[in-house]
Amino acid sequence: MNMMKAAVFVEKNRIVLQDKPVPEVGPLDALLRITTTTLCGTDVHILKGEYPVAPGLIVGHEPVGVIERLGRHVTGFTEGQRVIAGAITPSGHSYACLCGCGAQDGPGTRHGFKAAGGWKLGNTLDGCQAEFVLIPDAMANLCPIPDALSDEQVLMCPDIMSTGFSGAERGEITIGDTVAVFALGPIGLCAVAGARLRGASRIIGVDTVTERLKVARHMGATDVIDFKTGDVVDQIMALTDGRGVDVSVEALGTQSTFQWALQVLRPGGRLSSLGVYSHDLNIPLAGFAAGLGDYSITSTLCPGGKERMRRLMAVVATGSVDFSSLVTHRFKLDQIEAAYELFSHQRDGVIKVAICP
Repeated sequence: MNMMKAAVFVEKNRIVLQDKPVPEVGPLDALLRITTTTLCGTDVHILKGEYPVAPGLIVGHEPVGVIERLGRHVTGFTEGQRVIAGAITPSGHSYACLCGCGAQDGPGTRHGFKAAGGWKLGNTLDGCQAEFVLIPDAMANLCPIPDALSDEQVLMCPDIMSTGFSGAERGEITIGDTVAVFALGPIGLCAVAGARLRGASRIIGVDTVTERLKVARHMGATDVIDFKTGDVVDQIMALTDGRGVDVSVEALGTQSTFQWALQVLRPGGRLSSLGVYSHDLNIPLAGFAAGLGDYSITSTLCPGGKERMRRLMAVVATGSVDFSSLVTHRFKLDQIEAAYELFSHQRDGVIKVAICP
């Protein structure tokens, strides 16, 4: 049996490198040899036991690679081709897909927990922090990488870019809007870029890490606020002359950031939630105007599928957004445990970690 190296969830606070069998390829699958992948904040939730997955699961959901082997019914691709697949891998033919919500094409409830829709890689199926990964429904999910783009240039597309941009899209940002983005990790920074591309005239980034505040300006923020320097709500209301913002994007998944995002909305404003919450979330009575403020609250799971990936790579190809500053650290797969130690503790100015098997 052919074996490979892979990062495996063992138990709470333990993700380790192990030998695992190379996956068998089904008729509609594709086996990718991973050339570049990443660590994600959601992987840290798994590591900490805040999001449940089965022990023995290979983690990771942001694959860039080369097609090693194709299932016998897969057409339109060739072995040896450079491709990406989204973190979310819809089948293309489920009820969720045919209702226009392919991100929710998943198994439903498991382990007493409502599983996150079409997020399969590193959640319900073995993921891509490994030498190889099996991509299900390959014809719906593989997307060729343009020759002019490097692996690292497209590394943000499978999840971080798709999720951050979706926060802007689901928030229905329009030309001239004022937007606040709460938490400037990789997803929040991509939400800043998405807000700029959708025409926001003022984008306020909120964080406390100096390096991230600087990157936010590079990505399109017109104003940045360090939440440790004073009351965030008061500062944003002062910046907007008391009007509030048209759209808030919450990109961390905590009660405080959600509450701030709600409190700074103008009447009729929209809160776009991207965070992964590990505790019950409460909606404050005053911030929600007792339900009478005409507010909209929407949540997003990263859109996937090959057409979404094609569109995101087209944005990268234009050069209209520079994502190079997001990858701050690079590790080999053999160093995966050290990479998790750095990333989970947010040391050394880390924003995004690239892993190259």
